Amino acid sequence: MITKETIIADVLRQDPTTAPILMAAGMHCLGCPSAQGESLEMACLVHGIDVDDLVEELNTYLQNKA
Repeated sequence: MITKETIIADVLRQDPTTAPILMAAGMHCLGCPSAQGESLEMACLVHGIDVDDLVEELNTYLQNKA
């Protein structure tokens, strides 16, 4: 399960097909150094994204994929 505290790189390691969701939300620099240590919450704050909505979207996607 993905949470606000999940590191972006860990989301991508868990399932690389989540990249389009992150990019559509406005996180276009998934390979940058910040993504390796930045939580979803920190990144959403920087990008002006609602972290709760993004976490819900990612978890729904992963549940439906299973």
